[in-house]
Amino acid sequence: MKPDQSKLADCPGRGQDVTAKGKDSDCVSRSFFPKLLVAEDPVCGSAHCQIADYWSKELGKPRIHAYQASKRGGHLHCEMLDNGRGAISGEATLVAVSEIVVET
Repeated sequence: MKPDQSKLADCPGRGQDVTAKGKDSDCVSRSFFPKLLVAEDPVCGSAHCQIADYWSKELGKPRIHAYQASKRGGHLHCEMLDNGRGAISGEATLVAVSEIVVET
């Protein structure tokens, strides 16, 4: 899959996700954010809030093993909780350390 980033940037919303049923996982996905100058998020936790909810309902199971098939790739373990929320876990990569200063 080689999406045209300029066409994706014309779509509504901040980003675009694609997903399909997986073979070695419950689902596979990719996430693109050209409006935020991120051609592809390697492993997008926030996108899997929606992706996991969709596949949980589609497959009829509360726990989903997802694989994001970007160049770097990564596995996410997603669980839909009884309160309508989800829990996502997996390996993470630190990309920045920041400090927020609020003047009062």
